[in-house]
Amino acid sequence: MTAPLVPLPATLVDELRRLIDQSRAAAARSINSELVWLYWQIGRRLREHVVGEGRAAYGEQVVADVAASLSAEYGRGFSKRNLHHMLRFAEVFPDPEIVHALRAQLSWTHLREIIALDDPLQRRFYVELCRLEGWSTRTLQEKIAGMLFERTAIAKRPEAVVQEALSALGEGGRMTPDLVFPDPYVLDFLGLPASFGERELEAAILRELEGFLLELGQGFSFIARQKRMSIGAEDFYLDLLFFHRPLRAIVAVELKLGRFDARDKGQMELYLRWLDKHERQPHENPPLGLILCADKNEEQIELLQLSEGSIRVASYLTELPPRALLEKKLLEAIAHARAQIGAAPRPITSGGEPST
Repeated sequence: MTAPLVPLPATLVDELRRLIDQSRAAAARSINSELVWLYWQIGRRLREHVVGEGRAAYGEQVVADVAASLSAEYGRGFSKRNLHHMLRFAEVFPDPEIVHALRAQLSWTHLREIIALDDPLQRRFYVELCRLEGWSTRTLQEKIAGMLFERTAIAKRPEAVVQEALSALGEGGRMTPDLVFPDPYVLDFLGLPASFGERELEAAILRELEGFLLELGQGFSFIARQKRMSIGAEDFYLDLLFFHRPLRAIVAVELKLGRFDARDKGQMELYLRWLDKHERQPHENPPLGLILCADKNEEQIELLQLSEGSIRVASYLTELPPRALLEKKLLEAIAHARAQIGAAPRPITSGGEPST
């Protein structure tokens, strides 16, 4: 008499699936790491040969000849275009120790996007955030296309301050408000009509909360809308309340339809003090405030010192302007801010196809 068949436990199959998926993911990471290292070595060797000759026409011919030979034997991965990427990789990341760290954390497709940027601080900014927040290549492309670096307050700081902040981010994962709050925020996904009120803006944000959180950046969690705060005999209502995990702080957000008014600062200071007294947990940092307005006077912001401290002011765009116009305005704002603090001008571009 045969023994009755025992049903296969579903948990066993699930466990085996996890093992297979984990092994495949580990294999893919290992392959990517080796490819990145190989591409850097190829780029470095080609660069040594081409730069040593010092002739651009000769260098192009070498790259074309090498591409033809390697492609015939190893396939399209070694085309002329890809060899130029490898040359660029070795040019902007000459230190092998840095490359060893990068290849353990970023894919070759990530690195191709980053090496196309001309400004070293831009490259480092995207490397650190990509590593810390685990961006996909598509997310990285969207962040670069959306000019995240230029919109972040850190772009307006002196180079030494930027380097210090990025070092703290890379070595200890320590975020600063300058890295968290961009300006302007692009809220074109809300689909607002030509004329709208604050309640409509708030309702649209809550309706499209996922998109709004993506625009705010990684690390934000929604807590409440119209947070009631009783102060004496009066009740006040905060538009939106979030928590930011890397900063370990609650973030109060006030929405303003019009231009920033200096009185908005006093209102936000009141809210932050109440939150500090009644909502802040012992392990948390002091609350932060973000005033989102349709427009602002930069001189007022400077005089009120709102580019520092616990309150930040940023504008929002409900329609995305042409990229050239947005880029022009952002670069002018960066140049103005750096001139105010006496920092030497530093050219910032939005990247593009690198020359070799």
